[in-house]
Amino acid sequence: MEINEKVISFPNERRVETRQDAEGFYSVEIKASETLPIYQFKLRDVSENGACIFVKEKSELLDFLKIGQIMDMKYYSSDPMNPVQFIKTEIKHITQTDENRYKGHCLIGLKILEKKLVP
Repeated sequence: MEINEKVISFPNERRVETRQDAEGFYSVEIKASETLPIYQFKLRDVSENGACIFVKEKSELLDFLKIGQIMDMKYYSSDPMNPVQFIKTEIKHITQTDENRYKGHCLIGLKILEKKLVP
C-alpha cells in the first residue's frame, strides 16, 4: 500500500479513555468485499468503546478500509455461552506505526457502535 491521505501518524499519545483488556473478545473477523478473503485479527489495545488491530502496510485490505467507514464485524469471545457477536464498528483511524515489533504495519482503530447477540 502506498502511504497516502487515509493513513495518518500521531506523534504523541492523545487518547483519553482508560485502556483495558479485551473484555473477553480476543479476535475480530473482517469481510471488506466479496473479492477479498475473510481476514481475522487479534484484538490489541482495547478500550471501553473500541480496539485496535495491526494490518500489514502491503495488505490489500487497506485499499478497502476508510476512516469513518462503518462495517459489521464478527467478534470472537472466550465466553462459551456467547462465543460470537456481530458488532457494527467504525474505522476511527489508520495510523502507520514505526514501533520495532510492528514496523511495516498500520494500526487500525475500531470503535464499537452497536452489538448484536447471535443466538
